[in-house]
Amino acid sequence: MRTSPHPTMASAIKPHDPELPVATSPGALPPPPPRSRSSPRPPLLARARGNLAFRARWESELNGAMGDLGTYVPIVLALALAKDLDLGTTLIFTGIYNIVTGLIYGVPMPVQPMKSIAAVAISSPSFSVPEIMAAGICTSAVLFLLGATRLMEVAYWLVPLPVVRGIQLAQGLSFAMSAVKYVRYEQDLAKAKSLSQRPWTGLDGLVLAIVATCFIVIVNGAGDEVERREEDDDDDAAAADGPESGDGGRRRRSTWKRLLNKMASSIPSAVIVFVLGVILAVIRKPSAVKELRAGPSPIEVVRISRHAWKDGFVKGAIPQLPLSILNSVIAVCKLTKDLFPERAEPSAASVAVTVGAMNLVGCWFGAMPCCHGAAKLALGLVLGASMLRILVQFPVGLLGVLLLFAGVELAIAARDMATRAEAFVALVCAAVSLVGSSAALGFVCGMIAHGLVQLRKLMLK
Repeated sequence: MRTSPHPTMASAIKPHDPELPVATSPGALPPPPPRSRSSPRPPLLARARGNLAFRARWESELNGAMGDLGTYVPIVLALALAKDLDLGTTLIFTGIYNIVTGLIYGVPMPVQPMKSIAAVAISSPSFSVPEIMAAGICTSAVLFLLGATRLMEVAYWLVPLPVVRGIQLAQGLSFAMSAVKYVRYEQDLAKAKSLSQRPWTGLDGLVLAIVATCFIVIVNGAGDEVERREEDDDDDAAAADGPESGDGGRRRRSTWKRLLNKMASSIPSAVIVFVLGVILAVIRKPSAVKELRAGPSPIEVVRISRHAWKDGFVKGAIPQLPLSILNSVIAVCKLTKDLFPERAEPSAASVAVTVGAMNLVGCWFGAMPCCHGAAKLALGLVLGASMLRILVQFPVGLLGVLLLFAGVELAIAARDMATRAEAFVALVCAAVSLVGSSAALGFVCGMIAHGLVQLRKLMLK
């Protein structure tokens, strides 16, 4: 079963099938056409049984499991420090979310805290855990309703691909810019503020972050498809020489290149970076190990007052809904189709239902509202909330490195805009989203730009 990340993963931290032609670099060829949406889907139980098998290599699965830590850890850590969010409960429920979505869809589905709700919680002193959970429940209830009534399918059909790509480009660039901030400056994650410039040396210095970045690039390069195409070119050149040419050097070089590529792709670079971060966290504060406690956190029902429901809906749910509909449902479905064309595309209605259902359960027990899950269940069950003692010492510069590659991979999804008109709409949507810090505003401007472009085409016919 695939237990891996948000579509915002870099090739360094994205699970991949060695036989899957996924494009991961600008200018790469587009993936083959997806299976028709009218193709019959097997029953849920049969799909779940088939999805239990590991179809990718073990190192790909491990890399994928680390894929969303760059965005997940800073947000959840900030909420745990500033708002007493129960880290153990959040880890357990997000892990369960991933197991369920992995069984249903058989592809990596995202797990990210609902960022608009998290931003409100961090910036507002009165927005505490009950308000966070109320916002998550309200948002998820609307998503569940849109999915159950299949109104989400209408939205999926109406939203043009360039607008979705614009949202993804904006989100990816936003992640990348935050990553650069994490690398360049020391951070107060509890207050979501940048402090002084990061020193060059030390256990969380610039040198460490730069070395980690270079390591991931050297190991993973620009993506598997480019490397496979280079291998194919070498094979074609060797075949052109022919056995009668007497030139075996080219074939030997091709064999060595394939061997080196295979060795590099077998290195779980993201896992190595994460494990290094944990080791450095222990070195920075050895006493944190003694503070670890075995076993999961006690799970209790969160009591939500009438005032918390009101604030949660007005301040948290309303700003979050456009982002969840666009980025957590529509964009996820389209990106899944891009990355896994051999799979039946998940319907927007089913994704909305699963996003809604999982939070309608988890939020009552204090789990951070999320958009699908990743492999964190083991940490939640084994160490519970005591894991916070280690994570608070995790080098923020290394988190920035993971987040940087995640953002770049998500932004690269916009590479398939083949015409100037499509690129124009995507860039307008991304620019407004970034400058206005609002995916909803970017969506509106992108839809207007798309409509005007289509109107001009009709007028010129």
